[in-house]
Amino acid sequence: MKFDKSILREADIRGVYKTQITTSFAKRLGLVFGSYLRSKKITTLVVGHDNRHGSVELASSLLEGLTSTGVNVIFIGLVTTPMLNFASRKLEVEYGIMVTASHNPACDNGFKLFGKNYQHCDYDELKIIYAALSNKEYKIYEGSGKVINLEINDLYAKSVRESIRLGSRKTKVVVDPGNGTASIIVKKIYERFPFDVVFINDVSDPNFPNHHPDPNVKANMVELCEAVMENQADLGLAYDGDADRCGFVDNEGKVIDADILMALMCKSILKTSKNKTVLIDVKCSNTLRDEILACKGSIYLDTPSSAKQERDMEENNIVFGGGYSNHIFFRDKHPGYDDGIYVGLRVQELLSHTNSNLTDMLKNLTSYYHTDEIKVKTTDELKFKIVDAIKEYAINNNYDIDTTDGVKVLKESSWGLLRASNTGPNLTLRFEATTKKELKQIQKEFMDVLSKIMNK
Repeated sequence: MKFDKSILREADIRGVYKTQITTSFAKRLGLVFGSYLRSKKITTLVVGHDNRHGSVELASSLLEGLTSTGVNVIFIGLVTTPMLNFASRKLEVEYGIMVTASHNPACDNGFKLFGKNYQHCDYDELKIIYAALSNKEYKIYEGSGKVINLEINDLYAKSVRESIRLGSRKTKVVVDPGNGTASIIVKKIYERFPFDVVFINDVSDPNFPNHHPDPNVKANMVELCEAVMENQADLGLAYDGDADRCGFVDNEGKVIDADILMALMCKSILKTSKNKTVLIDVKCSNTLRDEILACKGSIYLDTPSSAKQERDMEENNIVFGGGYSNHIFFRDKHPGYDDGIYVGLRVQELLSHTNSNLTDMLKNLTSYYHTDEIKVKTTDELKFKIVDAIKEYAINNNYDIDTTDGVKVLKESSWGLLRASNTGPNLTLRFEATTKKELKQIQKEFMDVLSKIMNK
C-alpha cells in the first residue's frame, strides 16, 4: 500500500485526516497489526477512539482489518487514551490501539499502538509494523475475529476515585477539557469528589472551537486563567485532546509549568518512597533539579518522549517522573501511565492536606529566568542535520554538552537546548539562566547560530 511515510512517528502515527490518515490506511494497519499479533500467538486486543473528526470511521475500518486476521477486539468506543490504558490492565490484555492524534490540530488524526507491559510499542516492534505496512510480501493472516463491545466509564471513574486520599481542606477548581475527549468522562469522575468545581469548554466538539487542546502552549490557557480569577478558585486544570496530559493554573491565574508543578510534588512523594530517583526530561528547569536534590533524591535524565519515559520508569522502578511537556507519571499508588485527569486530582489531593495556596508554595522554590519552549519550523529531513551542526558548534567551542536528546549546552549559570521534535517537522529550543542578562546572552548566541545554519 502506498502512503505518506511521514505519518510514521517515533512513538505513534499522526497525519491529516482524509489525505494522510485514511480509512484504507486504517484497514491496512488492522491487517498488519492483527497479523503481527497472530504471529506472536496473541488473539485479543483492546481498541478505543477519541472525539476527533473521522475517529469513528477510522475505528470501523481498523476493526474490519483486525478481525479479518482472526484476532478478537474488545472495543471500548469513545474514550480517552488513559481509559484505554486502564481497560487493558483491568482486562489483562496487553496489546491495543487508540485512534487519536492527541494534541495535534483539529484536521489531524492517527493511532497510538500499545503492546508489551501495556505500554507504547517500542521501537523494535514499531519498526516491524511500519515496514509491513508497505510490504506486499508481509504475511497477512486470515480468520473471523469477534468484536466485543465493552463500556468501561464507571469502572475507570471508580478506580480513579479510590486512588485519591483527601485531607480536610475542600478546594475549588476550574476544569477545562478544551472540548476534547476528557469532556465525556471528567464530570462522572468529579461527581465522586467533594470539590467545588466550575467547568468550561466541557462539551465534546472535534472542531475545538474555543482553543486548541494543548495545555503546553500558554495561549491555550488564557481562558482558564481568567476563569480561575473570576471564580476565586484554588487552581485551574486543563487537558489535551486525548487527556493524557494536564496543564495547571495557580490561584492568582498564572500558568504553572509542568516541571515546576513536579517540583511542588516532589517532597510529598519522595518522603514515602524507598526509591528516591525522579525521572525528568532534558527540557526541565533547574528548579526541579534543585528540589529533587533538596529532598535527598537523585535524577534520571531522559528524553521528552513520554513513551520512553514510561518504559524507563518501570524498568528502573521509579515512582515519580515526567517532563516539561505536561506528561507526568505516578507509580506509587497508580499503574504508571500518563493520565491528565488523575494528575490534576493528585494536585488537589496535595492541596487538601495543607492550608497553603499554590502561589505561596511556589515562592518556596528556587527561581530561574527561562523561556517557554520555542518551536522553529523545518523539515523532517533537515531537523536532525541541524541538530548535528549545533552539536559541532558546541564541541568546537569546548562547551560542556549533554546529548541525551538533541544538544543541551551547560554553562556555569545558564543552559540552552536544541532538539528535533518527535511529533512534527520542527526544532524545539529552550533556555534558562540565573539572571535576565545571561538568559538573553545564551538565547541570542544560539538563535544566531541556528539562523546561520538554516540560511546556508
